[in-house]
Amino acid sequence: MKIRVAVIFGGRSVEHEISILSAQQVMLALDPSKYEIVPLYIAKSGLMYSDRSLCELNTFKDMEKLDHDLDPVQLIRNGSQYEIRFIRRTWKHKAIPVDLAFPVIHGTNGEDGTLQGYLELLGIPYCGCRVLGAAIGQDKTIMKQILDRQNIPTPPWFYVTAYELLDDNILKKCNELGYPLILKPACLGSSVGIQIVKEEKNMLSALRQVFQYDEKAVVEKLIEPMREVNCSVLGDLSRAESSEIEEVMKSSEILSYQDKYEGESKSKGMASAARKMPADLPKDMYEEVKRLALKTFHALHASGVCRIDFLIDDVNDQVYVNEINTIPGSLSFYLWEAIGIGFRELLDKIIQLAFDHMRRSEQRIYSYDTNLLANYHEGGLKGIKK
Repeated sequence: MKIRVAVIFGGRSVEHEISILSAQQVMLALDPSKYEIVPLYIAKSGLMYSDRSLCELNTFKDMEKLDHDLDPVQLIRNGSQYEIRFIRRTWKHKAIPVDLAFPVIHGTNGEDGTLQGYLELLGIPYCGCRVLGAAIGQDKTIMKQILDRQNIPTPPWFYVTAYELLDDNILKKCNELGYPLILKPACLGSSVGIQIVKEEKNMLSALRQVFQYDEKAVVEKLIEPMREVNCSVLGDLSRAESSEIEEVMKSSEILSYQDKYEGESKSKGMASAARKMPADLPKDMYEEVKRLALKTFHALHASGVCRIDFLIDDVNDQVYVNEINTIPGSLSFYLWEAIGIGFRELLDKIIQLAFDHMRRSEQRIYSYDTNLLANYHEGGLKGIKK
């Protein structure tokens, strides 16, 4: 019997369209002899839809029409089963049973632990990071504090919130790091909202630009000259393996949204970005990147398939961890193909990790069979917790 996989994508995020591209790649690559694909699309409005037409990229060329033509659904638990149920139930709206959820959402309200928390509440097996790993990976301020504590090298940095007074104290910190600086929204990816600041006079206006996307801004020393290399990791806390290393070519000082997603073949998402693979690195640096990729993956409580992005200072050959992508664009399948693991096999491994986690979870104790309230009387409520 085939495993019914709900591929969840879209979401209320500025990376909405990138999620659609990645999900299309996943649905095309899943082995049809093993899996029954159930698309579960989250529109920008937050409504969920499920229809076979959502497996086709052309369906999304007119999203307003899609919202109008399809009926919204919800993912629920029905006893020990899981199903996608239409909110407006009629004779033609039958519930769609599912066995596993496969999130392919990038950015806020999906990759950040929000969706994972909902799936945990339902109790359905799901692929990728758990709630904690997803939340840590999405928030660069938390992620970088953990990396610092684990002695994993990152570029010098600090962060600012939208509720702080943008005054000389902020500028003093910036001067201590030294210009040029790079500003990033704390909880976004795909290079959205990034600003490069080369002079103090432009700093405060650049921060205001970042605050249009997020309430926290990471201020980081821009490494110059530098190279950007990536390595993917597959596994969980019990075991993990690393992929080939790529060097991503960029058209400007940083790898931009356009470099990532508007290459020669836009429909391929991150897989269309210009790259050199394997990256041309000395043997000791190549091994250091692999070691740091695995150490970062475990330090941030990641699971499933992730991509760790690195910066290399070309002046002193220092390797820095830039960030982790817990649901990377195109699931970084191209990094695994380079070492002989095809996309279809990679997806099999990701799904197996999800079921393995569920089996381990079912052996843990979450509650006791006893009922403390059975012998309580109304008067006994006083002073229970002080």
